Amino acid sequence: MDIREIGEIAGRIRTQVGKAIIGQAETVDLMLVSLFSSGHILLEGPPGTAKTLLAQSFSAAISMEFGRIQFTPDLMPGDVLGTNLFNFQTNEFQLTQGPIFTDILLADEINRTPPKTQAALLEAMQERKVTIDGDSYALNDRFMVIATQNPLEQQGTYPLPEAQLDRFLFKHVLHYPSREEEIAIVSGHGRRSGMATAAKLGVESAVSAEELNAAVEAISQTRINDDIIAYIVDIIRATRETPALEAGASPRAAAAIAAASRARAALDGRDFVIPDDVKTLALPALRHRVLLSPAAEIEGRTADETLLSIIEQQAAPR
Repeated sequence: MDIREIGEIAGRIRTQVGKAIIGQAETVDLMLVSLFSSGHILLEGPPGTAKTLLAQSFSAAISMEFGRIQFTPDLMPGDVLGTNLFNFQTNEFQLTQGPIFTDILLADEINRTPPKTQAALLEAMQERKVTIDGDSYALNDRFMVIATQNPLEQQGTYPLPEAQLDRFLFKHVLHYPSREEEIAIVSGHGRRSGMATAAKLGVESAVSAEELNAAVEAISQTRINDDIIAYIVDIIRATRETPALEAGASPRAAAAIAAASRARAALDGRDFVIPDDVKTLALPALRHRVLLSPAAEIEGRTADETLLSIIEQQAAPR
């Protein structure tokens, strides 16, 4: 596949998602980068900002199987992965697959379940496989987790452990729409009876599985030169050296940004990475991987402000 075709495929996907979602262009772009770089994304936003509908529409536009888990405090790992049940007709144990056996998994309100259940996703997110009673089961190579959490409600929630957060390529913060976008949303959805779904809103498949796999293969040929790699590493190392951050980003973060930058370049029709790719993706790729120091918190600083300062201070290669 020619690299220019990838941008055309992305345009078709955006058009289909746009049938259901008004605005959120940055969110859709980050989801596309996650998809094409085999990453996962954590969406944080208040209720009613279309996080669930966005995930449904995105999976419908790329013709992939969609699954949803509503995370609750009483959810157990077996409810996510599945379990072996005894079949009395065959006198054998038979696997009853859990909802994780899908292509696009919406982990809704992921911070509402205890760490033990959250950890059930770790192997699937890292290795695209799950282990049940000692047996391994492969997931789709394009398996992707879209997780959501509500920043407003803290009672009855469990903060995601660092190991879990590090498995997400991006953490994206959704905000309320602009006045014009909100008028368009109410005009379009306010006249409908019942809850809107991707199917009701006419979202159709925009890319086949073969095209998707060919695009991912083409993106692997995108060039990233040594200067860009050094630029990424310098940003990562700076997060470990600033006093405002108690914990900086890991080498995995650097590799993730490099992979994501190649995908963004391809979506833009280029077969080479430029510094702007790194600059655009660094904040959503790092905000969940660093820990603000107590002194910085007392001063009223935020992780986003600190990271933006670090990114701006690093000299970008020409």
